[in-house]
Amino acid sequence: MTMKTEAISGCIIGTAIGDALGLPYEGLSPIRAKRLFKAVDCYHFLFNHGMVSDDTEHTCMVAEALIASGGNVDIFIKSIAQRFRYWLLSLPAGIGFATLRSILKLWLGFSPSKSGVFSAGSGPAMRSAILGVCYGSDDAKLKELVRAATVITHTDPKAYWGALAVALAAHENCAADKIDGIKYYHRLANLLDSESAAEFLNLMKQAVDSASKGRNIREFVKSLNLRNGITGYTYHTVPAVIHTWLSNPSDFKRAVMEMITCGGDTDTTAAIVGGIVGAGVGPAGIPQKWLINLWEWPRTINWMRQLGGQLEGVLRAKCGAEPPRLPWMGILLRNLLFVILVLLHALRRLLPPY
Repeated sequence: MTMKTEAISGCIIGTAIGDALGLPYEGLSPIRAKRLFKAVDCYHFLFNHGMVSDDTEHTCMVAEALIASGGNVDIFIKSIAQRFRYWLLSLPAGIGFATLRSILKLWLGFSPSKSGVFSAGSGPAMRSAILGVCYGSDDAKLKELVRAATVITHTDPKAYWGALAVALAAHENCAADKIDGIKYYHRLANLLDSESAAEFLNLMKQAVDSASKGRNIREFVKSLNLRNGITGYTYHTVPAVIHTWLSNPSDFKRAVMEMITCGGDTDTTAAIVGGIVGAGVGPAGIPQKWLINLWEWPRTINWMRQLGGQLEGVLRAKCGAEPPRLPWMGILLRNLLFVILVLLHALRRLLPPY
């Protein structure tokens, strides 16, 4: 595979691995998580095997829309809207409320530019790393695509700023010879309206400064008053993710494990940092046992590699193509099993240790 294919595949697969590792910890405080799960370096979802949630599915749908559009923003918007509509019919578990309302609006006939709701959730951030890997060297195109992928579900500018920060981080991690947090911050500030995004940029500066001083991610999260875990609010999610990435730009295992120990919305935070770091290290930089024990179908690791290879080909040809197909009925059956397993995990949490 080419270096670009490695970066794209690493981003998609890294998102999936982080998502699957963090999923059983979702919603738990760091203390409760430590009591329930003694080891962080293995899956706890299904007999030492992992499954993915909507974080990975959104990243894959964005990749598919990029393939179908060849980078044409208008076609990209229509393609991702269509994928979101049919994704909802497959009964995905754990869908965010803002995303659910937006997709229902799409089904009611609202255009993708009018379907979003005012929310600053981390949904757009969880699906934007792949955009940075593919178009991070083109500021104008990157901003267009990130905005399009954001406003279809979230119209609060905070959601867009967070998504753009993640996309830029993924680009830097696969394109830069050496990761420089200050350089990253200044480029982000140049991409944003520094006046309206002042609060967000201040949080990002805090994350960059904290990571440069070698501060522990748990200490940084506590400084944001998130002692019980990171929430799904983008002003909480993104600074914590960027801190973890800057502290571990080439250490996938450590980055994901540190992110999970912070608690809270762990499947999303671990998925985002997994996508960013995975873009830099490629599939080869992800622990083999995590790849082998990801229990997924039809979105298998091999399918994700195929998706990455085809996306790289589209970027090179600058022409859209038909993305690799998935059996819709297979996805539905998989999701029904997934819902049952999620409910079993919810019941388990009612039991000690507390």
